[in-house]
Amino acid sequence: MQLLDGKKVSEKLKLALAAEAALVSQQIGRKPHLVAILVGNDGGSETYVASKMKNCEAVGFRSTLIRFNETVTEAELLTQIEKLNSDGEVDGLIVQLPLPKHINAEKVTDAIDYRKDVDGFHPINLGRMQRNLPCFIPATPYGITLLLEEYAIETAGKHCVVVGRSQIVGLPMSILMARNGQPGNCTVTLCHSKTANIAEYTQKADILVVAIGKKNFITADMVKNGAVVIDVGMNREASETTKSGYKLYGDVDFEQVAPKCSWITPVPGGVGLLTIIGLLKNTLAAANKSIYA
Repeated sequence: MQLLDGKKVSEKLKLALAAEAALVSQQIGRKPHLVAILVGNDGGSETYVASKMKNCEAVGFRSTLIRFNETVTEAELLTQIEKLNSDGEVDGLIVQLPLPKHINAEKVTDAIDYRKDVDGFHPINLGRMQRNLPCFIPATPYGITLLLEEYAIETAGKHCVVVGRSQIVGLPMSILMARNGQPGNCTVTLCHSKTANIAEYTQKADILVVAIGKKNFITADMVKNGAVVIDVGMNREASETTKSGYKLYGDVDFEQVAPKCSWITPVPGGVGLLTIIGLLKNTLAAANKSIYA
């Protein structure tokens, strides 16, 4: 078993991003600029956004965090997005999910200008991705492909099983792995919460991507020997043994599954760090207009 080390890869890619960002800053006369909108104070969202902002600064981007109380109306949020869409000094715009129940998340993400949609959630970006056209790829699937590239994991002709069908991870991941490209050219099976006998499918996977949001959902008997396992799970539980007061668990039972794998991502230290790299690469592409003029 070998680790797909997200920390090591993200540090390497951040150095390259910093060098690129310096060049882009010279060309456009300012730093690439990412704006994040955070509604309420969900602990997980606070952590994720803080990490995104910190990493922006580390590679030479400008970052702005706009906060709203949980009571903000959908109309107020949409008005703010409209202002940022028309601001020529904002390159990338993200709204941290989840949003309060009284706000339609789909309506909010669809309101973001697709040319600033560095999370890759807009229907135009998702549609272009499906057609294998230049676009902003959703940050987590993008990060996974960067990890596979970095470790030269062969994907062509392999059977990839994706567990979870969210618009953020599972569904776009299944499309990317099926596309004609590298990584890609897999035969893909997409499983989800309504799939009967999921183990029948996961046991056949050469590459298993798990994003179902359930702690230790994948056990050793569900994985074949030599599989490449990508664990997207980030399940937080209170813990008295950690400084932060919580501990992260993946969707894969790492201790039991790892011995059977050729490669596996740890949690933490795996996919999460590459998600941020995907977001930064999209923001840089927005700033230098390499995808949308």
